[in-house]
Amino acid sequence: MKAILLAGGLGTRLREETEFRPKPMVEVGGRPIIWHIMKNLAHFGITDFIIATGYKSSVIKDYFLNYEAQSNDFTVELGNRESLTFHGAHDEASWKVTVAFTGDETMTGGRVFRAAKYLDDEPFLVTYGDGLADVDINALLSTHRTSGKLGTVTSVQPSSRFGVMDVSDSGAVTRFREKPKMDGWINIGFMILEKDALKYFDADCVLEQGPLVELANSGELSAYRHEGFWQPMDTFRESKMLNDLWSSGKAPWKLW
Repeated sequence: MKAILLAGGLGTRLREETEFRPKPMVEVGGRPIIWHIMKNLAHFGITDFIIATGYKSSVIKDYFLNYEAQSNDFTVELGNRESLTFHGAHDEASWKVTVAFTGDETMTGGRVFRAAKYLDDEPFLVTYGDGLADVDINALLSTHRTSGKLGTVTSVQPSSRFGVMDVSDSGAVTRFREKPKMDGWINIGFMILEKDALKYFDADCVLEQGPLVELANSGELSAYRHEGFWQPMDTFRESKMLNDLWSSGKAPWKLW
């Protein structure tokens, strides 16, 4: 199974980190957040990646073009490029990475549409390049296959940003609840799509407002309910929190 990673957004709410690099390249524990996502997918046997880039695509291209040199010792005879020899190995040696520029201002669905030329006829995974989770990909796949639908999204019940008071009709406060779970479910990515789902896409669509809505309206979308860890990285505070979790040695998303 191939995975399309959406890595082309501007990351405007994380401007402190994204002025000079795309958000998926913001580091957690010294590695880009997109690397953590890829490591988790590789844990479940998904090692063929298509990175759909946009804003500052060259940063992502340079990272993967130079991955061997950055990950290993090497010897080079200056003036003779063919003399380059790498020493040692790394755990990512089996990865196949296609970096596909999909436009500076292309919407999420359009990025999938433009990157689809690198897919085969098998189902594929799509996820965002800026959020970490401990999603059980095997369970997600099982849910998708059982559903028989064209698409399956991973959903969570997010916690409220604020503590909540329960207030009676008379105005009495009956209890406080610290950031309770909300009633609804949201899509966090980690989507499995059949190749036939691409008929709902075009070059300008927004994934969340076009294809997913149309799939749902057609009865072709199911949801896998994830009860574990999930955290997007939309703000500097969230970036710091993820780095603190990694430094503690208790990063919930680290499955490898």
